[in-house]
Parts: sequence; C-alpha cells; structure tokens
Amino acid sequence: MTSPHGTSPHDKSTHETPTQGTPSRGTPTQGTPTQGTPSRGTPTHGSPPDRTPAHQTPAHQTPALGTSQYRTSSHGIDLNSDLGEGFGTWRLGDDDALLEVVTSANVACGFHAGDPPTMRRVCATAAERGVVIGAQVSYRDLAGFGRRFIDVAPAELADDVLYQIGALEAFARAAGTHVGYVKPHGALYNTAVHHEAQAKAVVAGIRAFGTLPVLGLPGSRLLAEADAAGLPCVQEAFADRGYTPAGTLVPRSLPGALLTDTDAVVERATRLAERGEIVAIDGTVLPSSARSLCLHGDTPGAVHHARAVRAALESAGISITPFVS
Repeated sequence: MTSPHGTSPHDKSTHETPTQGTPSRGTPTQGTPTQGTPSRGTPTHGSPPDRTPAHQTPAHQTPALGTSQYRTSSHGIDLNSDLGEGFGTWRLGDDDALLEVVTSANVACGFHAGDPPTMRRVCATAAERGVVIGAQVSYRDLAGFGRRFIDVAPAELADDVLYQIGALEAFARAAGTHVGYVKPHGALYNTAVHHEAQAKAVVAGIRAFGTLPVLGLPGSRLLAEADAAGLPCVQEAFADRGYTPAGTLVPRSLPGALLTDTDAVVERATRLAERGEIVAIDGTVLPSSARSLCLHGDTPGAVHHARAVRAALESAGISITPFVS
C-alpha cells in the first residue's frame, strides 16, 4: 500500500497503521493513520507489451536459493495484485482471472491467508502465464487477516519473513520458477512505513534469503532500509484507492476511500503511467514515480477494472512489463 490508512473486512494490503507506542508483546492492536510522502518523478515507458514467460526457468535449471536471475527494470508500468488469499474451502477474489491481466502476483504465504494447495496452484498458474511471483509476507495473524499491528520482537519478525519467503519459494520452484520480489501485507506494510525497528526486521528477513527486490510505499522506512541493505527498491501506487493531499490513502471509513467506477480507475492508471501523477480527493496533483500499480482483487468489479486498465494502457501504447525481468 502506499500509505497508512483505514481498513475493511477484506482489505488485503491497505490496512491501518499502528499508533506509536508500546502495546504488549504479541498482542494485535488497532492503529491510526500516519502521514507518508510520495516520491517525485515520472515513470518511463519501454518496449511493446510482452506476455511471454521470460522469467520461467525449468526446474532442473532453477538458480540456487538466495539468488535471482531477475534484473529490476525501470521501463513501462507493472500491474500487481494480491492473490492466493483463500484458505481451505474459503476463497477470496478470482485468482485465475486476474492472472490473465497482471504481470506480478503478490502471493499470500500462509501467515495472513493462503495454504499449501492454494500457494502451489497460484504459483503453477502464474508460471504458466508468465507472471512474476512475489512473496506477500505478513504478521502471523490468520484470524485477523494480517490487518492488525503486532508488537513482535524484531528477530522473530525477521525469521517469520524468511520463513514465508522460503515456503513460497518451494512452490515456485515446483512450478519451474522462483520468487522474484517481496511485498509486505496489510498492517505490516503500513507499520514498515514509519516503524524503523520493524522495517529493519523485514529487510533483515529478506536479506537473509537473498537480494530480492522490495515493493513498497515511496518515502517509507521500508524502502530506505532496503536501499541501505543493498536491495533493489520498487515504488507502487494504487488504481482503486482515494488519496489525501498528503499522498496517503483515504481511510476506508471515509467518503472517497475507494474508486468503484471503472472509468475513474482507468483514468487514474493512465494518468500515472503517462504523466507520473495522481489526483487527490481535493484535486491536488501529486507527482509519483511509482513503477508498479496495484489492482485490488477484492474491490467491487475487480476483474472488470483490471481488464479495462490493461486494455486502456495498451491502447495508449504504454508498455506493461514486470518490474523484474
């Protein structure tokens, strides 16, 4: 998510950020929004869209653990979505339909959602369709869907992050590919915007695995710590969420938090890709250098929005490519 904000029962990566303080260890608590500042810049565009699975590697040629054959790319726009968030017989969103549209899949790793059969199924389909697999790591919070801040010890959090990446890597390798990047989920994503200790812990967990790119909020502690640790940093924006004039997401409890009109979602996406701009709810124009655009899978009309966004970007001649290649 690009910023701290409010939540809804099925919000996956745009959840409230905890307030500053010291809640009891391991106890989930609800937080309040804090302000983040988007980075400046304009995205560039590359070659025509390519949907071939260039990143896919035969199982017998899979690189060693902790390494990556990917290179970060600054060209074009990436479309990402949170996928694999079912559990057992419960399903959320239409993974198969979205995997026909997006170029990067943020796959739940079992801590906020997801289970082994779901992880394997999503990895197999992503590999088949040339979609890059990313580990969507979370607090250990299945009951709360990863929406609640947890004051976990940094060393434990780092191990949790490492564990989740490793679990997803196993299923990615079984599908003939591997994990290409990491993106925190929900409350952990927003906590890492400003919480230095937890941001460092997330980065430590990623760095223990290897040198994977980190997808996150422009101007966040997470990306600052990732950069300091030598990890590639990728900034993202959101196609279906309202922005405040400060560049944060409008809390879901307030009017204007969610863009439900397809035309509005498409306009947001094309303006970001063509001009490097996002318009806040009060009309303020916010510069953005986001390389990846998140399309939530649980918003009303999510698949229709995603298809319309991709079609509009392609019609405008904008290259739609993963941010790792």
